[in-house]
Amino acid sequence: MDRQRTGNPTRASGYHSQLLHAMGQFLPRRGLPLLSDDARVRWTDRLVVINAILMTWMAAPTLRDAFEMAREVVVSMYRSRRRPGKTLSGFLQILGDKSLVLLERVVHGLRQSVRQVAGSLWRMDRWVLMAVDGSRTECPRTRANERAFGCAGRHKTGPQQFITTVFHLATGLIWDWRRGSGKEAERNHLRKMIASLPCGTLLLADAGFTGYDLLRSLRAAGHDFIVRVGKNVRLLRELGYAVQEHRQTVYLWPKAYHHQEPLVLRLVELGKGKRRVCLLTSVRSPTALPDKSVARLYRQRWLVEVQFRSLKQTMAHRKMLSTTPNRAGMELDWAMAGLWMLGLLAAGKARRGQQGQWSAAGSLRVVRRAMRRPKARPPAGGLASELQRACRDRYRRRGPKQARDWPRKKKESPPGCPRIRMASIAEVTEARELPPWTVPRKVTA
Repeated sequence: MDRQRTGNPTRASGYHSQLLHAMGQFLPRRGLPLLSDDARVRWTDRLVVINAILMTWMAAPTLRDAFEMAREVVVSMYRSRRRPGKTLSGFLQILGDKSLVLLERVVHGLRQSVRQVAGSLWRMDRWVLMAVDGSRTECPRTRANERAFGCAGRHKTGPQQFITTVFHLATGLIWDWRRGSGKEAERNHLRKMIASLPCGTLLLADAGFTGYDLLRSLRAAGHDFIVRVGKNVRLLRELGYAVQEHRQTVYLWPKAYHHQEPLVLRLVELGKGKRRVCLLTSVRSPTALPDKSVARLYRQRWLVEVQFRSLKQTMAHRKMLSTTPNRAGMELDWAMAGLWMLGLLAAGKARRGQQGQWSAAGSLRVVRRAMRRPKARPPAGGLASELQRACRDRYRRRGPKQARDWPRKKKESPPGCPRIRMASIAEVTEARELPPWTVPRKVTA
């Protein structure tokens, strides 16, 4: 009996069969056919997707090397199928024609898998915890890339793409992303992803995501947020707009938006002096979300930086290899899909309650070893047991992990704290004219 067709690999099956089965659990069953009605088509949709993901896992200096190694694995996975094309140009042509459609189907399947893998970690109380951040990736310095992406980083940098990503905080798995030129604003990217956020999201963001329009859009969609604010943000106190005020109540109401309702928020201040951090949250009740919980959740947002490090350093996608803008964007998209699939493979095999402890480096090491050994018999437990052991180190670090002297280390000044003032009589009068209005009552908390 062909175990590959039934989807139940045994210990006797090789690494490639087990890897195919593991990936197939998270790929959509419909919309990615393995066969084609046209006998001339060798790269069917399912083969294209699997090969594109495998290429992102390869430690190869060029796209051609990554393609050739990934194709060998695909051929070994589907021994009874017709062998796909051998040329990189042919594969990239097919992938370029179908990339957006295939990505949409793959993302839909991976997003459903995040809910299943997260299990009890999917929600915290009544919220789904999500974190968002942006980062830049470099591209080859060709004229086409420079015209399309521009150079938005440090002096003498090459063309760059900017990617904004939303992660599920408890598992560290990707939920959505948007990319663009290096000069695009991450706020615009997040605005496009609001519709994809799950119901009841509590979004954690840094100081780059402040802004009346964006935060109002999040609230209008029924989501809450915790966002760091800096000295470029101006807040009001005692505006008294339709709320029972307490000492943490503040209002975000820029002058250009006085014809719209002000945002009633809560300001949480952490630390003192130069280490002072100011956070705005739409959860106005300290009982529903205490200050300690706000601080703890915001510290966990650092996991986003870890995932970007996994993409750039662990998976070696700090710089794209494609020399044209369309293919460079496509390469980045599938690199994100590869990181997403890698996380699902590891988190899906983790023990209950430890889905967020998966290690990108350890998981990638297991997957690469499996791809290099097509005929080797896996040990007891197979690929699943090896992925289960690919967890982050749990020891307590006794010294700093960063290098003692790093020449390109960022030395950005902290965003500071927002400017807060009392609402003027004219502003209070303007607010009275906006429905709804209730007589404010000040309480101490």
